[in-house]
Amino acid sequence: MLSALIGAFKVPELRKKILFTLGILALYRFGAYLPVPGIPFRQFAEAFANSGSGVSMSMLDLFTGGALSHFSVFSLGIMPYITASIIMQLMQGVIPTVGRWAKDGETGRRKITQVTRYMTMGLGLINAVGYLLLFQSPAYGVRFSSDVPYALTSIIVVFTLVAGTAFIMWMGELITQRGIGNGMSLIIFVSIVSRVPSAIFSSITHSTTMQQGIAITILIVAVVCVCIPLIIYVERAQRRIPVNYAKRMQGRRMMGGQSTYIPFKVNAAGVIPIIFASCLIYFPAQIAALFNVGWLTSFANMISTGIVNWVLTLFLIVFFAYFYTSMVFNPVDTSDNLKKQGGFIPGIRPGFATETYLRNVLRRVTLPGGIFIALIAIVPSILFYFTNNQLIQAFGGTSILIMIGVALDTMTKMESQLKMHNYEGFFK
Repeated sequence: MLSALIGAFKVPELRKKILFTLGILALYRFGAYLPVPGIPFRQFAEAFANSGSGVSMSMLDLFTGGALSHFSVFSLGIMPYITASIIMQLMQGVIPTVGRWAKDGETGRRKITQVTRYMTMGLGLINAVGYLLLFQSPAYGVRFSSDVPYALTSIIVVFTLVAGTAFIMWMGELITQRGIGNGMSLIIFVSIVSRVPSAIFSSITHSTTMQQGIAITILIVAVVCVCIPLIIYVERAQRRIPVNYAKRMQGRRMMGGQSTYIPFKVNAAGVIPIIFASCLIYFPAQIAALFNVGWLTSFANMISTGIVNWVLTLFLIVFFAYFYTSMVFNPVDTSDNLKKQGGFIPGIRPGFATETYLRNVLRRVTLPGGIFIALIAIVPSILFYFTNNQLIQAFGGTSILIMIGVALDTMTKMESQLKMHNYEGFFK
């Protein structure tokens, strides 16, 4: 691992990408503590901590890396963009025009990206107004300076929050295009990791005694360390479908006659089902922040914790695992391509039989993968519900799956770059 990392910095192109990515992420963390004009920074942070915010608001604060609890420029985080991405993914299967865009190659992807950006700005505007109304309620007590008109200050706050969302979206796209890994995923990764030190300190100090706090913290960290290899094993597990190619003459050359395989990952969707499910579950909290209605806030808190949250999380994660896998892998196209290239699966006829076989294998492989990541996400939530330990929330199943998934994806992309320059990769 260390030698591979040193080798990565020896490659000028890869070194520039790594440093560029780290620089953008550092800029994001700076923005998480940059106060919005007109908001008393320290007073609001203390009011947020003492207000007894619900579980939904605590999870939203976790995904923003603490920016929400400080009402900073990046308070909205990456959630508006992810929510817009979910909506566009669903629209591809519902609206024929959007579905055609997804199949039009680069031109269609640009159209989808453009619509996603506009939708992100709209959702950011809704969230900004909602947070402004929520934080001015008696529970938080944000008060503007009397020297500036109330309407003008409100406009400045909303504009700053929406601009922060646009800036985060731009930084994520920059990392994806010019850095290493997926920019949006890395931003979420950094947001979660940044909360771990404070969660460890809270776990130690909020126990009955210091010794008990240290013991509980060590136990939680040890359990996490034991679970990480298991999660990595499942993340990299795959079912390999053998494929043979018949020999054929092409001009004067004999082509084909080789064997390969089609890899079906157990968790082909990665962390996407976790992120999508979390966004949908905590979306009512964002709506409740907009309207600030008692029953809506109670409903948001109800689906954010307890048995309703656990059942809903299980269902949504499995659903999105199937949904996203079906979006990235099409058995019909794969079957047609194999038939055109003279390939076949041993014992399976080309054409419709191959398509049916691939679809059945995909269903059987995706189900255990979806259930596994759902259980990893739910079990820590159950433990946090009964213990109220902040470290369990920070090191919860959702958080750790996102961190491991993003880390593996980034390391895989770095390894492909290293192998291009004849360096040994991370995975041996």
